[in-house]
Amino acid sequence: MEVEPMNQMTFHYCQVCDQWKAQGIYVLTNFICQSCERAIVQTNPEEEQYQYYVEKMKSRPLTNQMLM
Repeated sequence: MEVEPMNQMTFHYCQVCDQWKAQGIYVLTNFICQSCERAIVQTNPEEEQYQYYVEKMKSRPLTNQMLM
């Protein structure tokens, strides 16, 4: 899901924080903004917050069509 505002900057919807952001990465079909990416990388798998990130990434199921 993308939207281009008047200044021609492209925004993407972050799967983790549910906000429109201009910069980040795609993991398969999920966009993750820079601040969420940074938070995920700095979180240890043993921490409770890590499971939150896992669930957010799983909340948008992949279909066979998305994988082609």
